[in-house]
Amino acid sequence: MAELFLKHISTRRTCYSIERKSPISDARILEIAQLVIKHSPSSFNCQSTRFVVLLRDEHHKFWEIAKECFKATMSDDEYMPYEKKLTERQAGYGTILLFEDLDVIRDYQHRFPRFKWHLLDFSEHNNAIQAFNLWTAFHLEGLGCNLQHVNPIVDLRVASEWDLSPHWSLKAQLVFGSPIGEPPHEKTFTPTESRIVVYASDSKIPIE
Repeated sequence: MAELFLKHISTRRTCYSIERKSPISDARILEIAQLVIKHSPSSFNCQSTRFVVLLRDEHHKFWEIAKECFKATMSDDEYMPYEKKLTERQAGYGTILLFEDLDVIRDYQHRFPRFKWHLLDFSEHNNAIQAFNLWTAFHLEGLGCNLQHVNPIVDLRVASEWDLSPHWSLKAQLVFGSPIGEPPHEKTFTPTESRIVVYASDSKIPIE
């Protein structure tokens, strides 16, 4: 039963060569985002993740803001390679900004004081699960995706531009569009036997 799921996650790849087109409708993009944010697990079921979906011109605006923020903090020589990368991201169709709502985390810290100092770490796990589920679902719909982390340099500008709560902490940006050019490169893998240790009484399980 798990084989289909495992096949799907094994074919997901980072795709940087994308264009401002989408093989699926905006309504379908939003439907996937809604299903992912609803059904992805979170610690204590706190549901702390927030999405901001930026499409077409709004997506373009976000990456223009990123360019301005990077350029303001770098010399021209330092900025040049970053500008190329940011322009490549801007060429896509959309970006989903992934946040964690710190008000929710603080509430759960109060409700579960034993885990107070762990809940911020747990929220990072929540966000990563959401990002992976979004990425895999979009990949299966024919979108090319890449996950970026241009925060925190853009955080204040983003909150101001889209009137977001100052208590939303930006964690990552999932960029997507129609894939173009060469297919993503093949991944290389470290042998699994060096990454998994198994203990099972009265049993030996080979790791391949």
